[in-house]
Amino acid sequence: MIYTLPNIAEIIGADTKVAAENGIEHLLIDSRKIVFPQQSLFFAISGPRRNGHDFIGEVYERGVRNFVVAKTFASGNFPGACFLAVENVLLALQQLAAFHRQKFNIPVIGITGSNGKTIVKEWLYQLLRADHTIVRSPRSYNSQVGVPLSVWQMDTQYTLAIFEAGISTENEMVRLAEIIQPTLGVLTNIADAHSEGFTGNRHKAVEKAKLFRNAAAIVFGRDTLTGVIDPDGKDKTLFQNEALFFSWSREKTATLGIVQEETNNGRTIITGNYEDKSVSITVPFTDRISINNCITCWTVLLAMGYDGQTISERMLRLEPVDMRMQLKKGINNCYILNDSYSNDLASLDLALDYLQQQAGSEPTVLILSDILQSGQPEEILYHTIAATLRNRGINRLIGIGQAISRQSPLFVWDSLSASFYPSTEFFLQQAGAHVFSGEYILLKGARIFAFEKISHWLEQKVHQTVMEIDLTAMIHNLKAYQAQLQPSTRVMAMVKAFSYGSGSMEVARILQFHKVDYLAVAYADEGVELRKAGISLPIMVMNVDEAGFDALVSYNLEPEIYSFPVCIAFHGYLSQQGLNGFPVHIKFNTGMNRLGFEVAEAEALAVLIKVQQTMAVRSVFSHLVASESAEHDGFTQTQVNLFETACARLREGIGYDFIKHIANSAAIHRNPAYQFDMVRLGIGLYGVDSGEGQSVALETVATLRSTIAQVRKVSAGETVGYGRKGKIEKDSLIATVRIGYADGFSRRLSNGAGKMFVAGHLVPVTGNVCMDMTMIDITGLPDLKEGEPVEIFGKNLPVQLVAEWAGTIPYEIMTGISQRVKRVYVEE
Repeated sequence: MIYTLPNIAEIIGADTKVAAENGIEHLLIDSRKIVFPQQSLFFAISGPRRNGHDFIGEVYERGVRNFVVAKTFASGNFPGACFLAVENVLLALQQLAAFHRQKFNIPVIGITGSNGKTIVKEWLYQLLRADHTIVRSPRSYNSQVGVPLSVWQMDTQYTLAIFEAGISTENEMVRLAEIIQPTLGVLTNIADAHSEGFTGNRHKAVEKAKLFRNAAAIVFGRDTLTGVIDPDGKDKTLFQNEALFFSWSREKTATLGIVQEETNNGRTIITGNYEDKSVSITVPFTDRISINNCITCWTVLLAMGYDGQTISERMLRLEPVDMRMQLKKGINNCYILNDSYSNDLASLDLALDYLQQQAGSEPTVLILSDILQSGQPEEILYHTIAATLRNRGINRLIGIGQAISRQSPLFVWDSLSASFYPSTEFFLQQAGAHVFSGEYILLKGARIFAFEKISHWLEQKVHQTVMEIDLTAMIHNLKAYQAQLQPSTRVMAMVKAFSYGSGSMEVARILQFHKVDYLAVAYADEGVELRKAGISLPIMVMNVDEAGFDALVSYNLEPEIYSFPVCIAFHGYLSQQGLNGFPVHIKFNTGMNRLGFEVAEAEALAVLIKVQQTMAVRSVFSHLVASESAEHDGFTQTQVNLFETACARLREGIGYDFIKHIANSAAIHRNPAYQFDMVRLGIGLYGVDSGEGQSVALETVATLRSTIAQVRKVSAGETVGYGRKGKIEKDSLIATVRIGYADGFSRRLSNGAGKMFVAGHLVPVTGNVCMDMTMIDITGLPDLKEGEPVEIFGKNLPVQLVAEWAGTIPYEIMTGISQRVKRVYVEE
């Protein structure tokens, strides 16, 4: 459905008189995700740190001419643009989506809860797609912004909609309910997750239940709601009088009573009682969370009237949902983005966003299978895909499948190289004809096309120890710290030392995408690599010498000036090059006693800078020595006082202002008064809170994993490893793990000092850590076999604990992971 601008102006109550009849098909909230500018309407939504109106110039330059803005926005200097002025831009987006929803009289499933929303949504899609053409929330689009964008996808081709909704505080669900208007509601569970905006679980449950106030039927699991909310009992008044309730429970009376669960060979047989009859399903999962989500889906199908045989057949065919896109190093300096989460137009758009975000200026390749069960005529479907690829500037397309091959004439234009194959097997047979080099390759295939075979062929062959970097967790941590800053306070992200072992280029790209203000590296060559990778953010180089001056200037890198010899040498270089006003960062020593000018040298430094004119002071900073420790708060205050004195003297001497920064990760939340103009976010970004007491809700970013190479029985009295250090006191089961000190697993963790996490248990290291292997004692865990995964540090075994065992700090553990350990990047 296409809306005209006059239509939209009337719907959202915009004051602007609109004469143009422009057709709007796409709603935008992100200046980085423009594909069809002429048919797009940009909503300038403002948040706690970003004002959407600040990006209107950028969006306009990229071809968008239609905007929804606040009434206070001055809309001059944009020839040909149309501005719809409203009181509240976010509310206008929600009003437009709610109006759009009212145009359709189809079943709509609305899902909310503390956990499991996305899994249940995706499994319902798998279970119901044989009978319906389904529109659903892309990935986890369940917020105040994500829900209206999801609902905007509704069109006449769809016969069923499935949307999820998440909230963070009271009164938010009322808006989402008006947009989704579910006919059937699903409450997955109520748990402690996402509780910050509520007084307790009861408050949270009542707020979430507002999504279903007009739903005809409501599905819920009774066990997790006990003592919290009673939907078909005392809380029945929260819903319409005619609402039907479908519950499941292991413990209490319910529509579907679970009687027995039996696990065998990776499957679980679930037996229940429904309408006084014994019913059962078999699902291909054994963990408790998956089984709970399966039962919820089972109950939904019962509520929709499906018969037992159909339910049984479909539940057995459920496939795991991998909600993360993985970026891996590939052959010939390529990167492989494997997105097996889903294969439809909405998920393709999201995956292409991530592909281009990571690729920067590097060439891009899309390997795409047929899109199945889209509900659209084949030619229209692939015409839409072709238009998307053309607008995004994708360089190469490899189409796999009968349908996309039939539509190959749609993919002919000068800037695209396209080839087509009837099957994955046929492509792999011919794969030698394709030379992949220095490209970013997106694999987007329906499961039946088995694109994992292509992924395996393209991946760089390395040993089985990998470090998984969760980019979604990293951005969560960034936002967690940003939430503690004043809106005007900038963020400098530290990406030195290979981004604390996480991979500088990949981390820098996602930080640039999320608009941090500055990056900092240790040496010029690190900055050069980032520039070559397409990073355009300002970059501060913290350790400079004369050998790197040319690289600084050639790649627009901003040096830290910490002494008069460095200052004079860089001035001499700039003078030779005829350069003036080159940006630099001045460091003062306030107590670290490592690098930096003394505070007493500020006046002399100011005179030198003012006379020379070759350098312009972009920022002034210092390092806090012990901001993480309450014991040293007095010394921290002394450092800040010295810093302020140095800044004042330098400012008076050079005659202009500059950015001031002294706060590191720990100081951001322990000492908020020391934020000044910018903060430097280092190890906190990577999920390690160095402050005393956990003050920031951080997520684990880096997980180091390996696998068991061999398992053997070792008798009492024998020894394990070099030097016979691992003395076996009783008959034991010893596993050899594919990691050693050459990978960064310290020898200080030998002989029981360190542990690893295997099959839900911590097990000790036995014997000395070897160069490439480490032995662990798995006695009591007899079912472990070769190939079993082992966590070295991560969500189950915090890196802080490993550092404590090794007698060091998390910084050393993370930065010490060898480059031969493959980094795998994942994003939800």
